[in-house]
Amino acid sequence: MMSAKDKLPSYLDFNQAAPGATAREAWRVFGIMSEFVEATDRLAAVRPAVSIFGSARVTRDSGTYRLTERIARLLSDAGFAVISGGGPGVMEAANKGAFEGKSPSIGLNIQLPMEQKANLYQDISQSFRHFFARKYMFVRFATAYVVMPGGFGTLDELLESLTLIQTRKSPRIPLILVGSDFWAGLLDWFRDKLVSEGMINPEDMDLISVIDDPECIVASIFQYYETRGFARLPEEHELLLNL
Repeated sequence: MMSAKDKLPSYLDFNQAAPGATAREAWRVFGIMSEFVEATDRLAAVRPAVSIFGSARVTRDSGTYRLTERIARLLSDAGFAVISGGGPGVMEAANKGAFEGKSPSIGLNIQLPMEQKANLYQDISQSFRHFFARKYMFVRFATAYVVMPGGFGTLDELLESLTLIQTRKSPRIPLILVGSDFWAGLLDWFRDKLVSEGMINPEDMDLISVIDDPECIVASIFQYYETRGFARLPEEHELLLNL
């Protein structure tokens, strides 16, 4: 009698690539490389910059949209390029505020089957097929992160940025949550579960700031860098090369 184990496909069965599949995978790797090379080249001169994350579903008449636009305009006028996801909602508000300010407005657009469409307020617009290449650029060129209310995508960007800082795979930079009411439940859960059960250290909570006032957000970023300047330190540059 044949056993259940005998019925399973063998290792060799799994590795019998369809004709042409290996070549397609190789070309896919070249496509990924080209995204990294092209985006890095286009953004190389952008310094300093603030990456703003937030929901694509925020409407133009919402308070979150107007607040994001105000924050981005202040950052732009203060000399910061603003990097957003390049789409609608919070991303559009961030690009619009920066576009109307003194510094570059940058959109890192992702190709999606729904929701994502490049907004019109971009001095530099870069399109990506791969989320991981796009997220690398948010981190690689950021002097600070400003995180507006958002859904799964925003949480993904927030937690990845936070993890890279916590694990010292990227430099520590300001990570500012905007919307104290919106983020309160998540932060309470961090303290009640993650800290209390030893999943993170209590001091890891210090990596996060919650600031709702636009002027205070800009002031907080300047205060963080006032004793060292915005230039990358040698060890920070090395970290970013090995993300």
